[in-house]
Amino acid sequence: MTDLEQDSPSNHPAAALGLTEDSPSNHPAAALSLTEDSPSNHPDAALRADIRRIGTLLGQTLARQEGRPLLDLVEEVRALVRHDPPAAADRLAAMDVTTGTKLARAFSTYFHLANITEQVHRARDLQRRRARDGGWLDQAAKRIAERGVPADEIAAAARRLAVRPVFTAHPTEAARRSILSKLRQLADALDAEAAAAVLYGASDTTASTRRFAELIDLLWQTDELRLDRPDPTDEARNAVYYLRDLHADAAPQVLSDLAETLRHLGVETSPTARPLTFGSWIGGDRDGNPFVTPAVTRDVLMIQHEQGIQATERAMDKLIDELSVSRRLRGVSLDLSASLAKDLDNLPEVAPRFRKTNAEEPYRLKVRAVKAKLANTRDRLRRGTPHVPGRDYLGNDELISDLELMRASLARNSGQLTAVGVVAAAIRTVSAFGLQLATLDVREHAEKHHEVLQQMYARVGEVDDYATLDRNERTKLLATELTGRRPLSSADTPLTDSARKTFDVFNTIREAQDRFGPDVIESYIISMTLGVDDVLAAAVLAREAGLVDIHTGRARVGIVPLLETPAELDAGGELLDEMLSLPAYREIVRARGDLQEVMLGYSDSNKEAGITTSQWRIHKAQRSLRDVAARHGVRLRLFHGRGGTVGRGGGPTHEAILAQPYGTLDGAIKVTEQGEVISDKYTLPALARENLELTVAAVLQATLLHTSPSVDLERLARWDATMDTASDAAFRAYRSLVEDPDLPAYFWAATPTELLGQLNIGSRPAKRPNADAGLGGLRAIPWVFGWTQTRQIVPGWFGVGSGLAAAREAGHTEVLHEMFANWQFFRTFLSNVEMMLNKTDLKIARRYVETLVPANLHPIFGKIEDEYARTVSEVLAITGGEDLLAQQPELKRTLGVRDTYLEPLHHLQVALLRQYRELGDNDRQLATAPGARRAPSDSTALERALLTSVNGIAAGMRNTG
Repeated sequence: MTDLEQDSPSNHPAAALGLTEDSPSNHPAAALSLTEDSPSNHPDAALRADIRRIGTLLGQTLARQEGRPLLDLVEEVRALVRHDPPAAADRLAAMDVTTGTKLARAFSTYFHLANITEQVHRARDLQRRRARDGGWLDQAAKRIAERGVPADEIAAAARRLAVRPVFTAHPTEAARRSILSKLRQLADALDAEAAAAVLYGASDTTASTRRFAELIDLLWQTDELRLDRPDPTDEARNAVYYLRDLHADAAPQVLSDLAETLRHLGVETSPTARPLTFGSWIGGDRDGNPFVTPAVTRDVLMIQHEQGIQATERAMDKLIDELSVSRRLRGVSLDLSASLAKDLDNLPEVAPRFRKTNAEEPYRLKVRAVKAKLANTRDRLRRGTPHVPGRDYLGNDELISDLELMRASLARNSGQLTAVGVVAAAIRTVSAFGLQLATLDVREHAEKHHEVLQQMYARVGEVDDYATLDRNERTKLLATELTGRRPLSSADTPLTDSARKTFDVFNTIREAQDRFGPDVIESYIISMTLGVDDVLAAAVLAREAGLVDIHTGRARVGIVPLLETPAELDAGGELLDEMLSLPAYREIVRARGDLQEVMLGYSDSNKEAGITTSQWRIHKAQRSLRDVAARHGVRLRLFHGRGGTVGRGGGPTHEAILAQPYGTLDGAIKVTEQGEVISDKYTLPALARENLELTVAAVLQATLLHTSPSVDLERLARWDATMDTASDAAFRAYRSLVEDPDLPAYFWAATPTELLGQLNIGSRPAKRPNADAGLGGLRAIPWVFGWTQTRQIVPGWFGVGSGLAAAREAGHTEVLHEMFANWQFFRTFLSNVEMMLNKTDLKIARRYVETLVPANLHPIFGKIEDEYARTVSEVLAITGGEDLLAQQPELKRTLGVRDTYLEPLHHLQVALLRQYRELGDNDRQLATAPGARRAPSDSTALERALLTSVNGIAAGMRNTG
């Protein structure tokens, strides 16, 4: 996801501005002042001034750190790219590796600085807009009120509201934490300076300028390349960094805003409700990642709890500061008095000075007892000792009960404002995050479960060969097994190492819930779910581990099928119907509160079928799943596995939620957040608040207002038929490309994808286990990465033109225009495609092809050029624009100016790739050895230069993959 695809209002004039045309400057170090002078009343004047200022300071850093020649080189290359691109390409091709590395770093650093400055100003603009027009929740409430929705319906929807962003560790964030933290410091310094200017008027900026310069120097001296591949615990610490900030600021604000919005609609909500929670895959996603072991899962949960307890302690410190109520002046409920007396008996850790100082301040003393229990919880978890009721917490219920006692006492004793104020806010935050900060999902490939069961059945001797059973036979066998009472395994059941690791995960889930509480793991996700037997296999193993027992109504985890390929999506409704028709499985769902979660995979369906077919089949799958769940009396929670880029399901979240079929959103939704999406959405508190609020608001609005078709069934059938025609043709066009026998050779030659592993940006391998050298085993992330780095961006648009042309040739031209005017799904789809078309630059791509790709493979690029031209033409014919993004001129200009500063990096990367591939075999093996861990002195200078160019392009595009 990019700042240009950010979830800000589409009519916001400065949603993604910043890189504007530059003009000559007489300042001796203004080489990177990449903006034009603007009138002081221009809406972007302040942003442009800050980018110009930061760019000037970067120019001074380059001169100070590397010497004036580097600064002059930057200016020379920029001028050549603008006025004589062939000369620029030749100049960069002849450049030595050391100089090329410095040049790439200069442009990369500029993009990082420009991006964070844009974020700062976007946050300010959003805050001004909020003060003037209200936030997303206000807008949703206005629409709900205008529709006249009764208060009881709003209250029911509020009770069902359950929004969960799920942080994943997919390797798409190229920037190191060290880089991101310095950029955050720069953002804080920019905001501090602006705040001081508001308070004191025009002020001396000398100190802040010095601080900016210091941070930019440090940024230049920080290696942007990771030496080692992160392990899952490193990734967990990275996610916790954001979750802590959300706990302290953005989430409490959004939860309070939601409560106030609902109050204005006539609905009071309980502070213990959980309309917003957070999830994580980090340490639980085992599919294709051999580094996620049961031990790693336990370690990650421990990291989350250590930080979650700290965050809760900080929240309790705020309550201690606030709750100075004296019992001499106001009464206290008997419940709270009794609870406090019991706490003081059980907790000698509460210091005598607090018992004395706060003797007449029962609320403060109660919070001190809560803090003592939190400290004891931390100690219990570290030692692995049993839970002691009254002395520590197991899960979150006891903690929330303690806080609820205080809230109720205040409400009954003239403290109503405090009860619905700071205390309710603390309860809402604790309810949202718990002590774990995020609920961990566990995921494993379907075949892994059958591997375990094959060995278990071989032990009991009832099945000749489990592996030879077809799906129907396995379904019957496993359904019968699930209804039985006998154990299929024992503690000493012999299993291979691989099978033991899979089965141990289920035991780890049980142990984790016993140790940390029931909320730490809720869902077990099955990748590549092809049949009901895949779901039952996981359920039987869960039963073997004591997680499921249909006879006692126990289901400590929910079983979640993941539908990834087009065929799986098409069969999703049938699969769900078969699952829910099995009495044994239906008992599991009943034990989970009649809630069935289904995950939809965007990345792999796009890679296999292209963006048109992927998006359309996901849309139709949601309809089918909705209808089946309703027939069975089950609530459906859809988990959208969206990637950061449009090619992997990304794009504005608000529009995506509102574009879902009617009735599919009944309050509950999960959405993955990954890579650059996380840093872009959540680095700055104001943007974090904005992004959380717009998601919650969209879900609330869709739950209440999008419950029936917005058009008549005849028109909807006409739209569906048109989309079917477009999808079928788009699929054929896309498959004609990916099935071309020359495509693998073309892809590896034309893109720097072989370097992705060397970036060390994630623990999971880029290829699936046992994958060949072709494209079949390549994961969706490196697939998108390669196309994006070379500006071909095939996953974001290829096939769309052929599909739309087929629909038009079939006589659906008027229907296409009708769909664009009236159908949110189709309008959002075309908007995202138009963005990707604009970010595609086939002139730059041609440089990669002509330099790196053998001539016999060039026809592949010809296919790409033809489909690109066709797609642009067909999209413009529907949108009515003269050119791409004609309706968003500021955004179009921003993208165009970014290209001016990206182009040198592309030319440099092409030259470096050619040199890299001309290395001798021994050097190539050293440079590309998987998992290589080498100090900078051991790395080849050429490899470092290439990786630096990759980082720079990722920063300029705001995408890695």
